[in-house]
Amino acid sequence: MKRTLSILVENQSGVLARVAGLFSRRGFNIESLSVAPTEDPTLSRITLVTLVDEKELEQLTKQLHKLVDVVKISDITEDDHIERELALIKVAAQPSNRQEILQVVDIFRARVVDVSERSVVVEVTGDQAKVDAMEQLLRPYGIREMVRTGKVAMVRGARTAPQVVREERAG
Repeated sequence: MKRTLSILVENQSGVLARVAGLFSRRGFNIESLSVAPTEDPTLSRITLVTLVDEKELEQLTKQLHKLVDVVKISDITEDDHIERELALIKVAAQPSNRQEILQVVDIFRARVVDVSERSVVVEVTGDQAKVDAMEQLLRPYGIREMVRTGKVAMVRGARTAPQVVREERAG
């Protein structure tokens, strides 16, 4: 099963390498990965998607907790959460088909972020299905280049993970 993990870590160099190395040593593939500092500059959040069963998830969680820089691990797959990806897609665009491409962009509430004589660069943000659908509709026009972020996600609700961590550190 695809699992979305939210991992709070100390914001220090080498932490991502240690987390990724653990996945590699255990033979688990990382399908999506995003990492950045949180509102607390001492913490970073790693949002990671991997394909594991329940037993493998338990094993990974135990191993991750052994890493000294890991503060909290949450499997948010089943939680009510918000998730987004961002893609930049460079599409071949001739004067003859530019209007069609712009219509696709408009339907997906995406935006054109660069225009040249022979191409347009489109920015689309949404869940994985939306980004995938936009890619498929633009493919017939000729995708010249594409880059996607990993998934970012957070649980809905008033209480946030960093608040929980601060409370746990204080207590």
